[in-house]
Amino acid sequence: MKANTVALRPREARKRSAGRPAAPPRPRLDWAYFIDLDGTLLEIAEVPSAVNIDASLTDLIARLHGACGGAVALISGRALSDLDGLLRLPRVPMAGQHGLERRDGAGRLWIHAASPAVKYEAKAILAPALARHAGLLLEDKGLTLALHYRLAPHLAGYARRTLERLAIECGERVMVQTGKCVAELKPAGVDKGTAIADYMAEPPYRGRRPVFVGDDVTDERGFVAINDLGGISIKVGNGDSCARYRLADVGKVRAWLEQAVQEDRR
Repeated sequence: MKANTVALRPREARKRSAGRPAAPPRPRLDWAYFIDLDGTLLEIAEVPSAVNIDASLTDLIARLHGACGGAVALISGRALSDLDGLLRLPRVPMAGQHGLERRDGAGRLWIHAASPAVKYEAKAILAPALARHAGLLLEDKGLTLALHYRLAPHLAGYARRTLERLAIECGERVMVQTGKCVAELKPAGVDKGTAIADYMAEPPYRGRRPVFVGDDVTDERGFVAINDLGGISIKVGNGDSCARYRLADVGKVRAWLEQAVQEDRR
């Protein structure tokens, strides 16, 4: 099935935070929670497969999901199959590949169609670059291609320029999305903001105040969507952002969400 996306009003996706962002208010159980994974709930690893999933994290997500009546969703750049394999939380709604695939609160799967020909052509063009530079890692997520350079940070500019040239050759069908030590070739018109908008049009999220917690430039469109809805946007760590609140690190995020779970016990 192909999902209908809700277009965000034209607005600059990122802007410099004015002054020192405040800590977020105490979380409530009647809010809707949208949460990034890597860099937000998990420490970032050198390669995506090296992350450490601890039982306390999956327990926190499951308890938050139950306490909020199901109004929780993970919004990640990882593929949905990767999220399921890592977390093993089949009842928790998740959006993978920056919203290109999404499992809703009823367990239905929504997938935005992408041209396989574009991906195969891009992989063939990238093959010589990967052979020349051992520090580059190409991850095929199914609907997107992610070029990681965490093992070779000096190749950041090269990786981004290479994908940008590919995107120009492919025309309006694809775009380049950059993140922490990664540049990604993905279908245009879908992002974490549109995924959040789709969730907010459905139960159990509809009518709740939305929250989005993320750490990367790929999360900025999510912050824009949350700000437009009058919600609570939370940036993790340093860096410019349009998020209205700030948490220092992964530990602070988990501690903040734990407050909501504790509220359920009162």
